[in-house]
Amino acid sequence: MRVLELLEEIEEIVDTAAGFPLTGKIMIDSGELLEIVREIRAELPDEIQQAQWIKNERERIMQEARNEYERVIEDAQQQADALIENNDITVKSKLRADELMKVTEESAKKLKIGTYEYLDGILYNFQGKMDHLSSIYFGEMFSSIEKAFDDINSALAANRDELKDMAYRAQIDSEEEIPEQEEKPLPPDMDEME
Repeated sequence: MRVLELLEEIEEIVDTAAGFPLTGKIMIDSGELLEIVREIRAELPDEIQQAQWIKNERERIMQEARNEYERVIEDAQQQADALIENNDITVKSKLRADELMKVTEESAKKLKIGTYEYLDGILYNFQGKMDHLSSIYFGEMFSSIEKAFDDINSALAANRDELKDMAYRAQIDSEEEIPEQEEKPLPPDMDEME
């Protein structure tokens, strides 16, 4: 996976960078690091890049709903003001204004709820895609790390076994090199002690 390779490359840069004594800080080539970050960004799935689009789209829909609500309210207010000017129809205009306000409020409420439901559906789908991507990419990454640790442990165990074998052979070789001492007869007084 290309993103994991790029992350490993960043780790290698950080691990091999020259350090400042006593500070724990390192010096790295920012151009090289920024180039790797650009490559990672280019490798990211479209779903992640669509998150910004969803946010922008949500803001646009909400702004349109606000504008529509304000326009309808303004139209209702203008109609109400025009009706008030005629005394004959003042009562009817008040009733019509109230009716328009109710319709406007209901329309705005429906538009708002519809917008929330639409955005919730988009975010729900995106959340599912993110969970799916997380299980694919991070699962693979953790599997790779676990395999690396298992390989290291196996190599260490093999090296220890090899060292033990070499020590055993060295011990056998050293025992073969020591000449056996001839058995000397025990002095007469030692024979009696036995």
